[in-house]
Amino acid sequence: MPMTTEQRATLEDVTQFIYREARLQDEHRYDEWESLWTEDGVYWVPANGDGGDPEQVMSIIYDNRSRIALRIRQYHTGKRFSQTPQSRLRRLISNIEVMEDDGSELSVGSNVLIFENQTRGDVLWAARTEYRLRRVDGALRMARKKVNLVNNQDALYSMAFLV
Repeated sequence: MPMTTEQRATLEDVTQFIYREARLQDEHRYDEWESLWTEDGVYWVPANGDGGDPEQVMSIIYDNRSRIALRIRQYHTGKRFSQTPQSRLRRLISNIEVMEDDGSELSVGSNVLIFENQTRGDVLWAARTEYRLRRVDGALRMARKKVNLVNNQDALYSMAFLV
């Protein structure tokens, strides 16, 4: 089914937002990355499958907005040893699609492959990422990000600061 001009413009905005978010994470520009969040944002990396209710099941990461800010403040102390030395990261993003647009929020999905070079060696992270995006003052912001790692049922020996 062909997209309207408005749908194409929305998809372009969403695509640019996701690419920018990936670049900021890859370059460890976490203050700028943090500015992409809404005040009620939730960042979730489920464990053991597709997720369920993060209030009831174990998660790899389940952070509300204040916890995201705290995580970044801790990183700036220089005592965040999971990132000493910093991993070198690059992401490949594909299959970006707007699943729902209710006029105020967008439900968006994409696939991501993250290459991480760290002291233990190279790691590949593959995931389906789901976003809930909201326009705030004319710009897209993340109200929710769920990173569903393909191998989240396995023991994870280390992980970059954020995926």
